[in-house]
Amino acid sequence: MPQWKQKLDTLVEHKYFTAVVITFILFNAVVVGLETYPHLYSEYRSAFLTIDRILLYIFTVEILLRLFAARTMGTFFKSGWNWFDFIIVLSGYLLAGAYFVTVLRILRVLRVFRAISVIPSLRRLVDALLLTIPALGNILLLMSIIFYIFAVTGTMLFQNVSPEYFGSLQLSLLTLFQVVTLESWASQVMRPIFEELPWSWVYFVSFVLVGTFVVFNLFIGVIVNNVEKAEAAETEEIDETKEEVKELRKEVRELKDLLKESLNRSDNNNSG
Repeated sequence: MPQWKQKLDTLVEHKYFTAVVITFILFNAVVVGLETYPHLYSEYRSAFLTIDRILLYIFTVEILLRLFAARTMGTFFKSGWNWFDFIIVLSGYLLAGAYFVTVLRILRVLRVFRAISVIPSLRRLVDALLLTIPALGNILLLMSIIFYIFAVTGTMLFQNVSPEYFGSLQLSLLTLFQVVTLESWASQVMRPIFEELPWSWVYFVSFVLVGTFVVFNLFIGVIVNNVEKAEAAETEEIDETKEEVKELRKEVRELKDLLKESLNRSDNNNSG
């Protein structure tokens, strides 16, 4: 690797470089938040646009430094996180002339997501969560079956009593989603129906027990298990790296000893 690439690599991997990038990302998040106040945005619109353009240039320089510091472009784009950062920054230029379109302005808040790719601990957590997706497939299938059965049953039982919640299959599914989050399910959903059908508590309590406490605990269990596996794999990788470093040091030490022996022999031969 050329010397200038080594210096760039040392720069982009330095903790202060990462800290500065995180600071700019958080500053960008504050600016985007302030833009949501209409009186502030209308009064300081030009200042907001200028700040956004400056931040866009700063993030562009950061991406270019990381790109040039990589061994090759292929090495840089081999990481999904680098693709993510590149697309987020590129979108800023694609939207540069579209500030007057509200929907496109909102997309600039995606830059805040770059905090995930920059902070290693957050990046490891997201990677661990992504590893859980295949394992969650069966749980999602089980949950879909439970939701469908209870939604059809609820529509048949309570369609006439509470049409605003169980008037159709779609409304029943939406109501069950509210129930499974435990958000005002008793006072808003169950109590009015319970006043007309006293036995309706059996339906709601059974769904809460099955849908919330069983299925959600399965979700949490799978996620925690995969996070622990990811951390264990990372620890194992660090240990392997340390062992490799030890072996390399040992080999270097042996080479030094061999060189010393050969030099001593050559000196003895020359003196003799």
